[in-house]
Amino acid sequence: MADPRDRDTVSPLQDLETRAHLLAARVPALLVEAQRVSHTVTHGIHGRRRAGPGETFWQFRHFENSDSASSIDWRRSASSDHLYVREREWEAAHTAWLWVDISASMQFQSHLSSTSKAERAIVLALAMGELLVRGGERIGLLGGRPRTGRAAVRKLAESISRRIGEDNDTESLPPAAALGRFSECILFSDFLEPLDALAARLERLAVQGVRGYLVQILDPAEETLPYSGRTQFMASEGGDQMIAGRAETLRERYHERLTAHRQGLAEELKRLEWSMLLHHTDRPAEEVLLALHARLAGLEHDYRYRPSADKPGFAAAAEETTA
Repeated sequence: MADPRDRDTVSPLQDLETRAHLLAARVPALLVEAQRVSHTVTHGIHGRRRAGPGETFWQFRHFENSDSASSIDWRRSASSDHLYVREREWEAAHTAWLWVDISASMQFQSHLSSTSKAERAIVLALAMGELLVRGGERIGLLGGRPRTGRAAVRKLAESISRRIGEDNDTESLPPAAALGRFSECILFSDFLEPLDALAARLERLAVQGVRGYLVQILDPAEETLPYSGRTQFMASEGGDQMIAGRAETLRERYHERLTAHRQGLAEELKRLEWSMLLHHTDRPAEEVLLALHARLAGLEHDYRYRPSADKPGFAAAAEETTA
């Protein structure tokens, strides 16, 4: 999204290196905010646990004809008129890989929002990591090392902070990392890159058989283009700029292009059998975090991309999609 400046307040873009240092310095505060958000969401979520092979007790349930006699818990059944089976929790080496776009375009913040897209993306990623760790999952920054336990989210925050400080021209596409089975990939970005490049990178991740979830984060001004009169637009990346004599005349064409881009991305995600949520930075972070956790908890469906043998690079049409 371009960075618009009214004709009376036009000034050069803030130096990207300074912005990066400021954002990196704020990561500890954003971690505190993420913990607050995750605590708020915790009260409204359902667990991700499933019955299956494992050692951890999950629950008792009534005996069914398909169960073997050896599965009956006789001690629990002795105190009731029913037979009960002790179910164990399904266990597997499961990792949730998170990625946060901290490129220059994510620094955008209009007068309609109190936070930049990058800050909101970091808060959401850390809060999601907090929820996953509490559920016993491993988490890691895409391309890094997964961790479990109480220190995992703090390590995630440190990794994000290092990324901000090391590279001010951070690529706005997720890295083509090698991922293992039983993995999920959760990406936070504005996803406004050219669709061809974005689709190619997403497929390189999806072809490994992982579940994918995108959270598109936009400033409300990027939806409404609320500018009028003579306005200078300065690109966050690349240094391009444009002066519009009447910015309001661009609104209809801008909406058409944004809608077309979003529809194209939705079609690509449908093909990959991935899912996407839209979030605006003027809305509470808890809203999208709760919706995202609900999608991750819906494990009765296996949304994994499997290229068809006769058409490499394309998946057979799914009966159901979350895109």
